[in-house]
Amino acid sequence: MALLVYTHDVCWLHDSGHQHPERPARLDAALKGIAASGRQSVRIEAPLVERVALQRVHTPSYIARIEEFCLRGGGALDPDTHAGEESWEAALRSAGAGLAAMAALREEEGDAAFIAVRPPGHHALAARAMGFCLFNNIAVAAADAVARGERVAIVDWDVHHGNGTQDMFFDEPAVLYVSAHEYPQYPGTGRLDEIGSGGAVGTTINLPVPTGTQGDVYRAAFERLIVPAVTQFNPDWIFVSAGYDAHAADPLAGLRLVPDDYAYMSGALAGAIPASRIVFYLEGGYDLRAISESVAATVDGLSGSGGVAPSGGSSPKAAWRVLMDAKRLASRYWDLD
Repeated sequence: MALLVYTHDVCWLHDSGHQHPERPARLDAALKGIAASGRQSVRIEAPLVERVALQRVHTPSYIARIEEFCLRGGGALDPDTHAGEESWEAALRSAGAGLAAMAALREEEGDAAFIAVRPPGHHALAARAMGFCLFNNIAVAAADAVARGERVAIVDWDVHHGNGTQDMFFDEPAVLYVSAHEYPQYPGTGRLDEIGSGGAVGTTINLPVPTGTQGDVYRAAFERLIVPAVTQFNPDWIFVSAGYDAHAADPLAGLRLVPDDYAYMSGALAGAIPASRIVFYLEGGYDLRAISESVAATVDGLSGSGGVAPSGGSSPKAAWRVLMDAKRLASRYWDLD
């Protein structure tokens, strides 16, 4: 079977603003990476999301406000986040892609899925656009799965913390949210002590690493913390907020990952659950070559190819302390010995 790749031509027409880093060429780069991988893939048109699915994570008034804003021609929603007339349809299809991917994978029509859409989603809050995001694409799919009685682990390796996703599931015990991100960095959330609330305490895990962190810490985090927690959570799905701005070449951040690190992380997740239950969602990443090479490595990593080379170099001691502290905190809720 093949990797299912969901996208749509209208996603290239989403207007993110003049000379904005979140630009249409990012989709070309991601699709180039998928084509360069060793995995067979099939491109599928992302459908429009139904409003009832959006309303599981976004307020009706916010949805209506975004629709009116876009269809009136759009503009700036905040200094970072812009939209145009075509952005409404692009956002609806970006949010609908994950639902279609789950439906297809349930029917065993593919062996994993990659959602190559824009606008991205993990910063979008229930009633606020931010961080280049209009609707929270990954949250829409996760909420749908939860409504079906399923459990979802969301692993967010974008360099920026997915504040919107965390906020939407902070008190939801059927969703495990794990984020490794540069800190301090936009949006300023994702501290170690943000661990969930109520009956969901322990189902949020944050790894806020300092500038200069490399793949050695990320690989150790997956081995010692992230994969053990995900495995014990026993999810029906793993959704990955697959941003590629933690790559060393990215112009907007300061982490030092390389493509082999993405292969390693992808392969580690594929060892925790069948690959046919993993869906990758393109989030950030603003160096085109880094996107292509890292997406190819991610896809190859699913089958165990790639990711065998060591990361090279060494992370700051502060990064290792963060990992130790995160593991110590998470061990209250997960067996990490």
